[in-house]
Amino acid sequence: GVGPKVERVLNDAGISTFSELASASVEKLSAVLDAADLQMMDPSGWIEQADLAAKGDWDTLETLQEELKGGRRV
Repeated sequence: GVGPKVERVLNDAGISTFSELASASVEKLSAVLDAADLQMMDPSGWIEQADLAAKGDWDTLETLQEELKGGRRV
């Protein structure tokens, strides 16, 4: 998930809201993480979660997060 260190990296890249994160591509997020030497992070699940958060759909977000393990669907 997105902890304080990743949050700072994303903020430095101009991504500071759920909406901005939801509209970012996996490729862009991976490039941002690679530049910060965080290659081991997988941002693929962040976009869907950020979209739900931006919409205020907290129940669906919670259900989704219960299905994830390490940010990925199991």
